[in-house]
Amino acid sequence: MRHILMLTCVIILQTQTTPSSADLPKEPIAIGHEPQFVFDNYIVDNHWAIKYKRQAVTRVFHQATKHAANPVLAHDTPSYCSVMYDEHARLFRMYYQANIRATTLLPDGTRETLPSSAKVRKFRTYIAYAESKDGVSWTRPELNQFPWVTKKPNNIVIARKKTGLTEISGPYLLEVPEPARKGYRWLMLYRAKGRDPDDYNGIRIRGSQDGIHWDEEGDKRIAHLHSDHHNTVSFDAARNEFVMYCRAKHIYRAFGEEMIDTGASRRVARMSSPDLWTDWLKTSQPQTVLVPDEVDSATHFNFFYGMPTRHRYGIYWGFLEPFRMNDFVQTELAVSRDGFHFERFSERKPIIPYGEDGSWDDEMIFASPQWLEVGNEWWIYYSGWDGPHGTADRNGAIGLAKIRKEGFVSMRGPQGGGVVCTRSIVWPGGDLVINAAATEGILRVRVSDARRRPVDGFNYDDCDEFTGDSVAQQIRWKERSLDDLTGQSIRLEFYLQDADLFTFRADSE
Repeated sequence: MRHILMLTCVIILQTQTTPSSADLPKEPIAIGHEPQFVFDNYIVDNHWAIKYKRQAVTRVFHQATKHAANPVLAHDTPSYCSVMYDEHARLFRMYYQANIRATTLLPDGTRETLPSSAKVRKFRTYIAYAESKDGVSWTRPELNQFPWVTKKPNNIVIARKKTGLTEISGPYLLEVPEPARKGYRWLMLYRAKGRDPDDYNGIRIRGSQDGIHWDEEGDKRIAHLHSDHHNTVSFDAARNEFVMYCRAKHIYRAFGEEMIDTGASRRVARMSSPDLWTDWLKTSQPQTVLVPDEVDSATHFNFFYGMPTRHRYGIYWGFLEPFRMNDFVQTELAVSRDGFHFERFSERKPIIPYGEDGSWDDEMIFASPQWLEVGNEWWIYYSGWDGPHGTADRNGAIGLAKIRKEGFVSMRGPQGGGVVCTRSIVWPGGDLVINAAATEGILRVRVSDARRRPVDGFNYDDCDEFTGDSVAQQIRWKERSLDDLTGQSIRLEFYLQDADLFTFRADSE
């Protein structure tokens, strides 16, 4: 069936988006010591092939590789997950949406069973917890914080103590500055819905000191939205604001007789707030930032299920979920420098490919953008399903995929060689370190001034040739150190011959 998803009659051209003037950085750019990604025109000023009539420097998207032990967590039909590594406890901690078959012992001693006529709503959802020493073998501790939950082990950590009728879903651990944490060690964003007498529904935040017991008394609703997917919040230091990606269901959903038509609510919307612990809707409304295009339409992926997003290294990393109503969902990468204008990659390859027909993840894949850096790899946890969206007759599980550190996209030089030239940057001091693969070719670096005049001692012939594969390779020149140019405005010109460049940075050590 996979051939159904392939578009064979349309050739998608390789494109590179040029930022608008509002997005252009002020040169020379102060790059600091963070990795600089070269897949767009933010830090890169130009690129070209030496044999430019027949060859080109191209942008290459790299897919993650699934772990051989997949699925790493199954049994209680887990979905949306958020994973972090607790250095103090030396544990991987996973929070996931447990989808429990809806025969539930409620707090009043009665049992609730959803009617057999319910098409998809045959589950009750709560946030459950698992832990691991190696990130692969997971255990579910018996916590029994909510005795009315019948599943064993009872590892639920976030639910409503008052009523089991309120469902809790879409956990996402927040990465926010210390002042916004209100003294909590952990903060969880999640969504609540159901027949709660206190009108508990909406997108909420709850804090914890130990990652197991979550403070319901200090819980705060930040948006009364029916955004039923994996909502996320990030902090943008440059804008000094918190940014959420959600669905715009405040206007594309029927409420009684208020709307004639629900419209297509499965779009990606953005909203922001200067304060995390407040009602965001008082100062902001969700605004659509991403809708399907003609390439999506050609394969009938006419909806976006959602886009959980992480802000890291000055980039919004959107894990976009194109959705073919009402069956397949996949996860693609969309990136943005400003959080408003997102760029997708021309081949539209999923970050994690579907499993083979009949496997546990052959129909839907929802990947979490909270990758973990483990050695030279980024580990990506995802939920997979063996059935289509439009039925409850499917099972879910959690899988692990790995990709090279900083390795989603590279700039690749052709066989005849090519150049990637940066904008004018202020060198902050230290040595030049690159993340690159050149086992089939060579890589050299020239340092030039703002007018591209080579700096003495830093030409290509002065540079030690790199022919290896490393996520942290120091580049050296024969007679000089780049540390000599601290504070000066320079350009870096990377010569790539059958080589891939992912990132570069100034080594602070």
